[in-house]
Amino acid sequence: MKVLLLVSAFNGLTQRAWCALRADGHEVGVQLATDDQAIIDTAFSTAPDIIICPFLKDRVPQQVWQHFRTVIIHPGPIGDRGPSSLDWAITEALPQWGVTALQAIDEMDAGPIWASRTFAMPAVPTRKSEIYNGPVADAAMECIREVVSKATDPDFTPVPLAKATVTIPGARLRPTMTQADRRFDWTDPAEHIIRRIRAADGSPGVRGTLGGRELLLFDAHVGPASRGVTPGSIVAVRHGAVQVTTGDGSIWIGQVKPAAGTVDGPRIKLPAATVLARQLRGLPRSPGALTAPAGEHADIRYRRDGRVGWLSFDFYNGAMSTTGCRRLLSALRHAAAQDTTALVLVSGPSAFSNGIHLNVVEAGADPAAVAWANIKAINAVCRTIVTMTRQVVVAGMGGSAGAGGVMLALGADLIAARDGIVLNPYYDIGLYGSELHTYALPRRVGHGMAVQLLQDKLPVDTAGAAHLGLIDAVGPRDYPTYLQWLAEFAAQAATPAESARLRAAKLDRLAAIEAPLDAHLARELAEMSLDMFDNRTDFAGARHDFVHKVRPAVTPARLAMRPRSAVRIIRQRGTVPAGEAAVR
Repeated sequence: MKVLLLVSAFNGLTQRAWCALRADGHEVGVQLATDDQAIIDTAFSTAPDIIICPFLKDRVPQQVWQHFRTVIIHPGPIGDRGPSSLDWAITEALPQWGVTALQAIDEMDAGPIWASRTFAMPAVPTRKSEIYNGPVADAAMECIREVVSKATDPDFTPVPLAKATVTIPGARLRPTMTQADRRFDWTDPAEHIIRRIRAADGSPGVRGTLGGRELLLFDAHVGPASRGVTPGSIVAVRHGAVQVTTGDGSIWIGQVKPAAGTVDGPRIKLPAATVLARQLRGLPRSPGALTAPAGEHADIRYRRDGRVGWLSFDFYNGAMSTTGCRRLLSALRHAAAQDTTALVLVSGPSAFSNGIHLNVVEAGADPAAVAWANIKAINAVCRTIVTMTRQVVVAGMGGSAGAGGVMLALGADLIAARDGIVLNPYYDIGLYGSELHTYALPRRVGHGMAVQLLQDKLPVDTAGAAHLGLIDAVGPRDYPTYLQWLAEFAAQAATPAESARLRAAKLDRLAAIEAPLDAHLARELAEMSLDMFDNRTDFAGARHDFVHKVRPAVTPARLAMRPRSAVRIIRQRGTVPAGEAAVR
């Protein structure tokens, strides 16, 4: 079938759907909701069999849905309507929620039903973006595949909303959630405040007063007990987060953004300690990389289980700042000094890594200098992973990855990914790229395929990544189950015979490379210096648009309707040469 994905952005669920539908043999194109005329022109020029809109934020032009079957994927159960569906569900601690595929009509979210799924909501309040990319996206993918299947049946008729069975009590038309609906007081219990913040994370955040400033708050976690201090007081700083007292304890706030109507700094999401630097003078700080108390959230932790060391990291949205990279490097060196035979680098479920921290770069007084320091810091992490010869290094990709984050994982000896994540193994923001990708990517897929992946700039799902050799194994989709599976995978790699074999292969591989790793880094940094300091391909402009979420004016040509992946076709033809030639 010819399927057109009409979307607000090509990321997350959209990329996952694009990969899956193409793997199923469908001809798939993407149209960004840039303007009505562009949508109309694409629909009539491609004449799709069906248009699917995964969580589209914009209204579909009437001229389109009247001529082509158009199905909206709504993040709510049958009967739920409105743009703040999941926000209300998290805020009200509903035990179940769902996803509905409904046909576009003039009235928003009121069309006849094509498919629906329900799922259990997490008992512990979870970030909205994590639920979107987890159970909501999983349910949406089931609905999308069912919609495509039903679109081939000439006798299928969707069920009118008025006749559809409402499976979750209370599902109804809801208004847009406002900041007044999200309001809390610092005297409230910590769990209440965390639930409200997580219901708005990643967007739009919850407005609150912190350090005397009006900010949008994100990335909230339970903190330690704190008695005798006025609620709303900042009492400590740890790795970019600030500890704030509440009515019954405290919470950590990791990210903030100046609220609308304020003039303090750029209106982008940044580490709380960066935005509130002046208000934090004299407060106690945690200096080490692995010092968070047991039971509290930490973005980096190390533990060991017999012969296996576990270095877990969970950077917000997968963004790795200079300081974050340096703390991870310190943790890597600590792990390398242990007498384990395998080391697992495992991420949280939201993201593995998306490379350097573009928001921090954009907010810097000298963005080029900040970006330069950041790329050198992440390169140090990548080089350490590649040259860690005392242990077998396993990259546990619990979440999706992009750009330098993919290349960081490729330095490991083995890569074990959670099913359903998506990899974007290329650079698309005015940067040549570094992270030893000129060594690690060809080592995995060969020179020809490495060049094609970097040039095509298209996402790859886990099935495609395993087929290409980007990853070695795919584990279960459920994150806790994936961690259990990963432990078994790592234990096998840590056995004396297997670890000896893998470490010997690594030593042979490093001895046989055509150019030293430092030469690869030097070549990459020479290119990056032109991008960062000379702005030869408009890194500054692309970074600004990405950070400030400026919509593209047009849909990239690479997303146009076309047959199944050329990447897979080339691999099947056997035209990819082996070896470790540098990508130029």
